[in-house]
Amino acid sequence: MERQQRIAVVPGSFDPITKGHMDIIRRAKPLFDKVIVLVVINAVKNPCFSLQERVELIRRVTSDLPNVEVDCSAELLADYARRRGSCVVLKGLRAGSDFENEFQMALINRKINPELDTMFLTASSEYMFLSSSLVKELASYGADLSDFLPAEIIPDFQRRIEQRRLSLQGGK
Repeated sequence: MERQQRIAVVPGSFDPITKGHMDIIRRAKPLFDKVIVLVVINAVKNPCFSLQERVELIRRVTSDLPNVEVDCSAELLADYARRRGSCVVLKGLRAGSDFENEFQMALINRKINPELDTMFLTASSEYMFLSSSLVKELASYGADLSDFLPAEIIPDFQRRIEQRRLSLQGGK
């Protein structure tokens, strides 16, 4: 009997993808046959990059990871996972505050798709504090982002932050 492929979905808004996200993706890679990095719509957030731009940025920084695929979806995560044949949602946890929200989401996803489990990986200590929101704030002050973002996307991110700053100033 042929073994079913082990597929994990790593969902997030990834606006932008950080070194913390990359750490979770790289650590997940050997655990699964395929890792799908899924860019999802978060109605609460005001993204810097469009869905397709985020997909392209992630593809750029994961191009050296052969079993990593990048996708986007507006459907429910539990439904997406079922459609793609995944039985695991993989989430990175930074601090205790992340767990409560992620645990609630795991229960909801399991209710919608009883075949779906959620696996949590704790962030590596050097990324425990890191979030896309923090990176955006640092960028708005012109901080060096090399410790926080993959080098390949820093110029794109800085351009977008500058565009947003100019548009808020009325294009000056």
